[in-house]
Amino acid sequence: MPRAPMIAPSLLSADFSRLADEVARVADADWLHVDVMDAHFVPNLTLGLPVVEAIQAVSPIPLDCHLMIEAPERWAPGYAELGARNVTVHAEACTGDPRAVARDLRAAGALAGLAVKPGTALEDYTEVLREFDTLLVMTVEPGFGGQAFMAEVLPKVRRARELVDTGHLQLFVEVDGGINTDTIEQAAEAGADVFVAGSAVYGADDPARAIAALRTQASAAVARAGTAG
Repeated sequence: MPRAPMIAPSLLSADFSRLADEVARVADADWLHVDVMDAHFVPNLTLGLPVVEAIQAVSPIPLDCHLMIEAPERWAPGYAELGARNVTVHAEACTGDPRAVARDLRAAGALAGLAVKPGTALEDYTEVLREFDTLLVMTVEPGFGGQAFMAEVLPKVRRARELVDTGHLQLFVEVDGGINTDTIEQAAEAGADVFVAGSAVYGADDPARAIAALRTQASAAVARAGTAG
């Protein structure tokens, strides 16, 4: 079955002084990617649960919360409870078995996501990922927007796609970092389903048109990859 690419604009690239308006500008997207950073797991500090709850109240599309925080097992269920569609924690940040966080997130009504940094081996988490709904492969080092896409991470995306296609895993393969019109086709051909795009959407004069263009590019790349396969 052909994969339908999903575009998830990153609110990190939006104007934080007018968040409600910025959320409305991307109503044509599939998910709204919300980066939560604690200035400990990553050096940057963004927003937390109260602001995300306010975003959830006005968002026309499901929230995709990416928690770049220490001890995510303590805080992650709260994001699921407020109604986020997908809540992703970092494998490197979990103090215990990540599967426990996945169970808590699912029990609270959200999809459970596991993120891995560029240098983290996918093989270390293959069994763990059986209990997750989303794998987020970072295509930049987490912490700041506007970084350049790391093509050297694509073999990890390809391996994840193989595991999904062969039935070993059942999850979305998401990529985050440096996704734009120059890089989305590479990521799609490698096997990604969900594409987090920041400045490529929010930096455009017409975000809706930018979302549509990215989706079209990704769909074409997926089709090419299917033909080649």
